[in-house]
Amino acid sequence: MAASTSPFNLLSSPSLHPRSSLFHRPLLPSAAALPLRRRGRLVVVAAQTGGVGAKPTVLVAEKLGEAGLELLKDFANVDCSYNLSPEELCTKISLCDALIVRSGTKVGREVFESSGGRLRVVGRAGVGIDNVDLAAATEHGCLVVNAPTANTVAAAEHGIALLAAMARNIAQADASLKAGKWQRSKYVGVSLVGKTLAVLGFGKVGSEVARRAKGLGMHVIAHDPYAAADRARAIGVELVTFDEAISTADFISLHMPLTPSTSKILNDEAFAKMKKGVRIVNVARGGVIDEEALVRALDSGIVAQAALDVFTEEPPSADNKLVLHENVTVTPHLGASTMEAQEGVAIEIAEAVVGALKGELAATAVNAPMVPAEVLSELAPFVVLAEKLGRLAVQLVAGGSGVKSVKVTYASARGPDDLDTRVLRAMITKGLIEPISSVFVNLVNADFTAKQRGVRIAEERIVLDGSPENPLEFIQVQIANVESKFASAMSETGEIRVEGRVKDGIPHLTKVGSFQVDVSLEGSLILCRQVDQPGMIGTVGTILGEQNINVSFMSVGRIAPRKHAVMAIGVDEEPDKGTLNKIGEISAIEEFVFLKL
Repeated sequence: MAASTSPFNLLSSPSLHPRSSLFHRPLLPSAAALPLRRRGRLVVVAAQTGGVGAKPTVLVAEKLGEAGLELLKDFANVDCSYNLSPEELCTKISLCDALIVRSGTKVGREVFESSGGRLRVVGRAGVGIDNVDLAAATEHGCLVVNAPTANTVAAAEHGIALLAAMARNIAQADASLKAGKWQRSKYVGVSLVGKTLAVLGFGKVGSEVARRAKGLGMHVIAHDPYAAADRARAIGVELVTFDEAISTADFISLHMPLTPSTSKILNDEAFAKMKKGVRIVNVARGGVIDEEALVRALDSGIVAQAALDVFTEEPPSADNKLVLHENVTVTPHLGASTMEAQEGVAIEIAEAVVGALKGELAATAVNAPMVPAEVLSELAPFVVLAEKLGRLAVQLVAGGSGVKSVKVTYASARGPDDLDTRVLRAMITKGLIEPISSVFVNLVNADFTAKQRGVRIAEERIVLDGSPENPLEFIQVQIANVESKFASAMSETGEIRVEGRVKDGIPHLTKVGSFQVDVSLEGSLILCRQVDQPGMIGTVGTILGEQNINVSFMSVGRIAPRKHAVMAIGVDEEPDKGTLNKIGEISAIEEFVFLKL
């Protein structure tokens, strides 16, 4: 058998939507035709642009800076129609080739269905794309682009502004004085110099906040699973664990994306670990803080003050306890609201939309056109397997951080030239990065995203004897030089290794470290390392059954009878902490981990 290794090339591929179908080619270079998938077939429909050579039409549904509008007008017919109702948007969209929105316009499935196949590009003037139905966009052959960089400085400046205003009670003192009071002694503040600021999320905005805080004389530490240590050192920032960051900080500034792993990351448990009198700033996303827990922490004195630009529900209700709390300073999501940032965003999104209409692929694309149906049909189960293996592997890393070197092995009876692994590599990257990032990983940005985070992915292809009818026999993902949550079952050399196959069209986990298992990668997974003895399957199954947790699969791999074994249990529901604790208390179980797939 032969093996070949290829490097992880940068931005060499067309695009892949993060949650649904794969795409084979970019937007067509002209407005003549548009790929659209219906009932599993790849069809081509005419784009109604008003005839050969006619300018495309761009609908701008929310206010956009003049510089961006001028760029658009040089290339397209621009219709600026603001404050459209959902019904009015659906009526207009059938006459448009592109749509530009901010955060206030919902671009749901009904918009794409109403376009009649004409809408080819949706541009989100900003970072978040929560208001765009990406799955529907993909199904209708519509590219979605955003503007992720132009408002970085504005958001960082607003974070520093809130930090200083909170420390010196600016908002409260202003309201008091305007109410005719003179309360100098009531609004004594605290100094920033010499205090420790913990920056949670050390990306573009977080690093800019750190630079400015250093200039104010603060000691800055940071936590980010993917931050590069050399970049942090260059700024004079120490990277620490999450627990160390929140337990030693005088001030905490939040700059992470809202993902399943960061949702309510500041909760009762986190607040209990903080120094009494800590102060918190949030210009990221409202959902990263458990708002009810923050109210309790404020009332108890654990948190002295908070300054919030974002909320779980926006706008917040009139009786929102945080908004009304005397120790909380609030602003209505103004992080990107500077004249300069608005102009920068307008230019960035206009350039992305014009490029997309010309058939160019941008690094800000979050999806793209689909693969032909026959290719998708063959690769689909392996695509799912690739993502699940990446997602499983990163969850086995202690703390979810430190992933820098990844090796992917593909075993197939096909020759290296007959198996294009770009899609699979992108999905593994997606599985590794998306659980702790807001980036939507696709074939356009997978290599770039990995490189940006210092993750190097090497690929190896093993050619097996046999029929090339099946594209792949197995995929193996190895993460080197990390600490594992499931250490004893893994390699002693600091390596995490998981392997999977597709059986009857369903992805299966077949190997964890050196242990053979066989469990369907559906729902969630409990991995237990245990002493091999009778009754273990029944004991664990009974605990799960008592909590009405359905077991989908169970598999045991062992080195030898009565020695060590690994039990893999697929579950349809997520067990609560009490149930997991009961499993951990079984004397024969030496360690276990719960993994969301």
